[in-house]
Amino acid sequence: MRKSSGMAEAPAPPPALLPDLLSPAPPPRPLPAAEGHRARMRQRLLRAGPDSLLDHELIEMLLFLALPRRDTKALAHALLARFGSFGRALSAPPGALLAVEGLGEAGVAALKTAQAAALRLMRAELLDQPLLSSWEALQAYLQAAMGRDGVEQFRVLFLDARNRLIADEALGRGTVNHTPVYPREVVKRALELGATALILVHNHPSGDVTPSAADVTMTAEVRRAAEALGLVLHDHLIVGAAGCCSFRARGLL
Repeated sequence: MRKSSGMAEAPAPPPALLPDLLSPAPPPRPLPAAEGHRARMRQRLLRAGPDSLLDHELIEMLLFLALPRRDTKALAHALLARFGSFGRALSAPPGALLAVEGLGEAGVAALKTAQAAALRLMRAELLDQPLLSSWEALQAYLQAAMGRDGVEQFRVLFLDARNRLIADEALGRGTVNHTPVYPREVVKRALELGATALILVHNHPSGDVTPSAADVTMTAEVRRAAEALGLVLHDHLIVGAAGCCSFRARGLL
């Protein structure tokens, strides 16, 4: 039989005192100066309205909702320097935004959410009223929706007998200077929706909204296909970041 040495073994430390090597350190809180800066911007927004904020401050506020522990002021300035304006920063493709160091998916999602909210608000103002009497609002919505897109896309606004919007659908997306358009698909979709009139829309990523010969030919083809089925083609709009071109106003329709 083994004899005891007579010395008591030291008790193991309780588990609560052992360092938790697997748990990451808590993220740092914003500095008090940053918290105060953000609080002052919130108060200014609520008391004086959004026009009281500069472009970089509005971007900063959007980002610190998604990135509460980041220096969103520096990120806001980086975005404006990279894309050139508030509108271009919000409408930039997600891939281009992710290339901005420190922004990450949460920051990109915040910017794209703000863009989506703005477009939905503008679109809501067009519903339940004749589009032909809301022409300026329509062009502003289309410029915001696709005027800064780097790839050409073709959309159709489908209208009812009172020229109210039934649907706004993208029917094609192509390269920087070309989108294939099939008149048969346009009129087929109009019949499916029960539309009686159409407005064609596409963007020119170059910013030059002058119609090309291909644009004029395609418009004539869609018009012939529409008229054969009793549909009215009201207009074809070419959209750029700085404005819109109306085929009807130019005597091309």
